Amino acid sequence: MLDFAIFAITFVVFLICAVLHLYPVRARGEAAAPGPGVAAVLFYPPFRDGNLPDIVNTGSLHQFLVSLHEKYGSMASFWFGRRLVVSLGSVDLLREHINPNRTSDPFEMMLKSLLGYQSGFAGDAVESHLRKKVYESAVNKTIQSNFPLMLKLADELVSKWLSYPEAQHVPLCQHMLGFAMKSITQATLGSCFEDDQQVINFRKNHDAIWSEIGKGFLDGSLEKSSTRKKHYDEALTEMEDVLKKVAKERKGKSSSQQVFMDVLLQGNLSEKQVLEDSMIFSLAGCVIAANLCIWSSYFLATSEAVQEKLYQEVNQVLGKSPLTLEKLQELKYCQQVLNETIRTAKLTPVAARLQELEGSVNQHIIPKEVKLVVVQGPLKLNRFVFSSFCRFDPERFDDENAKKQLTLLGFSGSQECPELRFAYTMAMIVLCTVIRKLRLHPVQDQVVEMKYELVTSPREEAWIAVSKRS
Repeated sequence: MLDFAIFAITFVVFLICAVLHLYPVRARGEAAAPGPGVAAVLFYPPFRDGNLPDIVNTGSLHQFLVSLHEKYGSMASFWFGRRLVVSLGSVDLLREHINPNRTSDPFEMMLKSLLGYQSGFAGDAVESHLRKKVYESAVNKTIQSNFPLMLKLADELVSKWLSYPEAQHVPLCQHMLGFAMKSITQATLGSCFEDDQQVINFRKNHDAIWSEIGKGFLDGSLEKSSTRKKHYDEALTEMEDVLKKVAKERKGKSSSQQVFMDVLLQGNLSEKQVLEDSMIFSLAGCVIAANLCIWSSYFLATSEAVQEKLYQEVNQVLGKSPLTLEKLQELKYCQQVLNETIRTAKLTPVAARLQELEGSVNQHIIPKEVKLVVVQGPLKLNRFVFSSFCRFDPERFDDENAKKQLTLLGFSGSQECPELRFAYTMAMIVLCTVIRKLRLHPVQDQVVEMKYELVTSPREEAWIAVSKRS
């Protein structure tokens, strides 16, 4: 009995010490962010999932974070398994926080973490900076050299829609995912992916990986299903093998079409870094671009006034001339349409940063090596930042303050993620090509629900109708 009492007292003291260590309180009044987490997740097996069951029960990480901030305020903490996470849910707190990873894109960083790709997170800051420069250069050169390719694929898409009877509905998700997959594979890996069967095989593995990244990793369910884990691992291995094969075939060879892989191979990166960066761009670039095209087309179909204003701009800037990369920069209203699409659709609901050094926000401690989550979805619909915040209104981005808020969230200016820059180009090409020849119409009584994962997509197929412009 005495032995048990000694053990119990020792355990309680140890637990208290752990709590004090994990939730430090400083003399200057700073404390850890409030939240539902408890230190017992580290020691007591039933609690080792942390708040993962809560994430599952609310439907998604995004929805869990929304409810978390409603309960605990604009700064809150929770346990992702056995890892402490701090979440920021207001623009002011985001502005106050200084990101120690100035060379890291939060979306790319979170995706690498989920894939188990660790290189570039820590270590030599100069090396990380150079690697980022190579990646951004690869994106920029890929846009420039593959602009005619994307224009050709957009023309093919419009020709397909023109062949439809006016009464036939267009499946936006199916067609835009196909357009994005063809564009990304050829722009990343070259002409070998002009073969539709190659694209289909690549998409099969891509979809298997992304479906688990979007859900299985974020709610912890992947590790609990051996069948799903095996399917995911096989798809990841097959996709990595394809990327390695293409890298080997293109290394040291010149080509009339410079693709993303070529620039990485010329950038003095290791084979592992080339593999990781081409995987990230293939995965994220396709999903972000496809959903930006889906949502922007859907919102245009539901807003005749916005659609007509975009048509007038395209007609004024281009006339009967072909679309060029230079002319694309003059389409300011088109850019506003995409900005508003990102805001309204909450395109990337969350993003993550790693707090390399201990810091504080709003007098709350953020411990070293804690994952910091930015709840971008609610911020993009923040009623205190954007007036009539639920309405799709591209003209709100005439206001410089609105542009600054979007920049702070990482969607324009110096913080814009490279994948989104590529997606903007693809989406502008699609919208301009479509709007010059077609009118978009909503499908009556259709309600499109949002599915919140790493990138927000329609929960089910989104349909529109089209008619030829006279």
